Amino acid sequence: MGFRLVALLLVFLPVTLVAASQPARAQQGSPSDMNAYTATPPTLPAPPANKPEKAEPENAPAESLYPSQEAEEQLVILPEIQRQGPRHFLSSFTLPDKLDFAGQSVPLDNWQVRERIEYEFYQFLEDEGESIILAKRTGRCFPPVEKQLAESGLPDDLKFMLLVESKCVAAAYSRAKASGPWQFIGSTGKRYKLYSNKWRDDRRNLEMSTDAAIKYLRFLKQDLGDWFLAMAAYNAGEDRIKKLLKEQRIGDYWKMHYVRETMRYVPRIIAAKEIYSQPEKYLGLTKKDLYVPLETETVTVNIKEPQRHLAAVAQEFGTYFLELKMLNPEIRKEYLPKGSHQLKVPKQTCPSRCFKQDKPQ
Repeated sequence: MGFRLVALLLVFLPVTLVAASQPARAQQGSPSDMNAYTATPPTLPAPPANKPEKAEPENAPAESLYPSQEAEEQLVILPEIQRQGPRHFLSSFTLPDKLDFAGQSVPLDNWQVRERIEYEFYQFLEDEGESIILAKRTGRCFPPVEKQLAESGLPDDLKFMLLVESKCVAAAYSRAKASGPWQFIGSTGKRYKLYSNKWRDDRRNLEMSTDAAIKYLRFLKQDLGDWFLAMAAYNAGEDRIKKLLKEQRIGDYWKMHYVRETMRYVPRIIAAKEIYSQPEKYLGLTKKDLYVPLETETVTVNIKEPQRHLAAVAQEFGTYFLELKMLNPEIRKEYLPKGSHQLKVPKQTCPSRCFKQDKPQ
C-alpha cells in the first residue's frame, strides 16, 4: 500500500508543479487552453547567442516546469518503523503456578489469593521506572540485612519487607510517624532500644533497626504461628490481628478480612520477592546494574565544644556534608552536640586524613 501511494504521488507531481508555476496564465485561458498547457509544456526561448547551448534530447521538458532527477531524489519518503526486538506487554509476564515465602507455600490455588498477589505483581511491573530504581537499591541496602538475618537464623526472604515498608530509604517517614527503613513507630522502637531525640533517630540506622526488626519478627512468629500472620501483625499490631482472628473464627491470614493496607501488605511482599529476586527476568537488569555499596568505616568523633557543624566533621574525614548525612541518616540535625559519637565515613585507602598531607606541586 505504501509503495502504491508513493508511485501515484510521483506520477501526478509534474502536472501539479506545472499548474502551480503559472497561476496567472491558467486563470486567463479557457479550460481547453489550460488542459493543453498542462498536457504539453510550452517551448522556451532560445538561450542568448553569447552562451553555448547545452545538448538536450529531442522534446526534453523544460527544467523550470518539471523537477529534475536531483529534485526527485530530494523527496522525503518515510520508511516503515522497524521495532528493535519484541514489544513487551504486561500480559507477557505471568505469576508462576507455585510460590513460597520464608519456607511456607503460598496458596495460589485459592482464587482470591492468586488475584490479590497478581494485582501487586502487575502494580510493580506497571511502574517500570520505579521498579528499576528499587531493584538497583537492593544492591546497596540488602547485603547488611542479609548478613544479619543469616546470623540470627531468620529466613532471608524477610528482607523483601524493606521494599514495601520504605523502598529501602533509610530516612523514610510516614504519616503515622513511623521512621526508618523498617518503619518503627516510637513506642515499638523504644521496646527494642531504638531511641530518638531532637538531633538523632536510631530508627533510621539500617543495622540497628534491622536488629530490632529481627527481634520483633521472631516474637511475632512465635506468638502467631506462621510468617504470613507475623508480617500482618508487623503492619497492624499483634493485638489487633489476634482479635480479628478470634472474631472471624479463623487462623489463616489468607482468610482474614481487614483494612485495605493490611490486606495488600503480605501479597505485596510476596510479589516483591518474585520480581526483585529475578531482576534480569522482569526488568532486564543484571547484578552489575545494581548500586554498589560504598565502602565505609566507623570512626569515633569527640566533640568538646557545645556543638560542631557536620560540614566541619565531614572535611576532617575527607568527605562532604551531603555524603556524611546520607551515610548517617540517624543524625537529624546539621550538627553534633558535645560528647562522643560513632559515625560512618568513606573508607580511607591511605593513612588517616592523608588528603591533608597533599601539597601543591
